[in-house]
Amino acid sequence: MTSRSPAPRVPPALRQRATEVLARLQDLYPDARTELAFRNPFELLVATVLSAQATDKSVNAATPALFAAYPDAFALAAARVEDVEGFIRTIGLYRNKARNLVALAGLLVERHGGDVPNDFDAVVALPGAGRKTANVVLSNAFGFPAIAVDTHVGRLARRLGFTAETNPDKVEVQLQRLFPREQWVFLHHALILHGRRVCLARRPVCSACALAAVCPQVGVEVST
Repeated sequence: MTSRSPAPRVPPALRQRATEVLARLQDLYPDARTELAFRNPFELLVATVLSAQATDKSVNAATPALFAAYPDAFALAAARVEDVEGFIRTIGLYRNKARNLVALAGLLVERHGGDVPNDFDAVVALPGAGRKTANVVLSNAFGFPAIAVDTHVGRLARRLGFTAETNPDKVEVQLQRLFPREQWVFLHHALILHGRRVCLARRPVCSACALAAVCPQVGVEVST
């Protein structure tokens, strides 16, 4: 049996910065939650798959009609891919996503009785899903503690000096080491909101950022 190396010790200054960032985010976004519209785990799973490389706004505009036509996994599994495409044509990569959604629904019916499983590995195994999707679905639908790392979370984690990694899985691990488990879901949502509203990709609004005093602004070349 090989022994697992212990996790690297978190420097006290970094831990303190993480604590301060969390406190400021809690003040800024006390009710932070996903901006995807959903009524049940199935709708959340579909919306999350659709949100890859697309805005939540575009997903929310398309899903009401999609869910009216296909309200559950059984209906979606029986759909023609080209018909699903018609409902999500305004969303990026819609052809590939339509194929994944029909296949995903088929596996939900075949393996899980049409229900979204409350199991990380089972969600990851679904077509079009992955680690980020599983974290989003399990945390928002089932209360599973997770930090889903999308482009916003990864960008802010690097700018705040919490990680130098670009691999989302490694960013996730490093953020989990820094923040209390019970705050992981909140942190995910708050970082996304801050990334959309203030810490923009090309020109972050550092002059109006409540985190500016504790942010090393790693990699920021131009800001307002």
